[in-house]
Amino acid sequence: EISHETVSAITDRVIETAQEWQNRPLKKFYTFLFVDCLYVSVRKEMETKSCAVYVILGYDVNGVKDILGLWIGEAEGKHYWMQIFDEIKGRGVEDVLFISMDGVSGLEEGARSIFKDVVVQRCIVHLIRNSVKYIPSKDYRAFTGQLKKVYGAASLKAAQAEFERFKQAWSQYPGAVDVWVRNWRHVEQLFNYGSAVRKVLYTTNSIEAVNSSFRKVTKKGSFPGEEAVRKALYLRVSELYKKWNGRPVANWAVVRNQLSMDDKMQGRILKYENE
Repeated sequence: EISHETVSAITDRVIETAQEWQNRPLKKFYTFLFVDCLYVSVRKEMETKSCAVYVILGYDVNGVKDILGLWIGEAEGKHYWMQIFDEIKGRGVEDVLFISMDGVSGLEEGARSIFKDVVVQRCIVHLIRNSVKYIPSKDYRAFTGQLKKVYGAASLKAAQAEFERFKQAWSQYPGAVDVWVRNWRHVEQLFNYGSAVRKVLYTTNSIEAVNSSFRKVTKKGSFPGEEAVRKALYLRVSELYKKWNGRPVANWAVVRNQLSMDDKMQGRILKYENE
């Protein structure tokens, strides 16, 4: 019963609030940051273009989730991510323990140039996606099941043994195996930390859930402009905040205890814990 123009006029009221949220000061310290991109269709100058929406989800020192911001660019790339990291540093972020991200060329070194002590973890979900491209759909379940035995192993030694079995079992698909051979150091790196910390890093369920929530909004068609995308996604962020209700993520006490076993990380955490 209401015209598109009326709906747009009503929702325009959130633009100023969304801008304030996007530019708000951030916390000085985050234990984990998960960075990802999703794509939305935007109508520009009589044609529809696919734009990248950059998303950063953070866990603070108490394991409470926050979306640090949403940025819209032409396509995912190192230089735009670098601008974003620079921006969040300018908004107050001083230190980050871990960043989980896709393997955009040069981004790992770039992240460290801004947050010098950060551990950059290649996102396991992205590695899985990159490798299943080479696997027939009938074998997906068996392939991903055997992979989970590798990155979900109890120890590095067990992971190495499982990896040898994995390479032999799937040798007929060298493209799929090569994805993991080239990125093996990112799997090995997981085992520098306790099992609960590893699970936070390799599951990436939280950022996947955020993007899934965003896609429910963006899949309905193309947007008339970037401002419309920002409005829709900001309203979805507000709903997510209500759902999370300031609670820490599941099993946070165990994660926090395992982080404290690393003396350097514990020192960095204690510096900010009581602020």
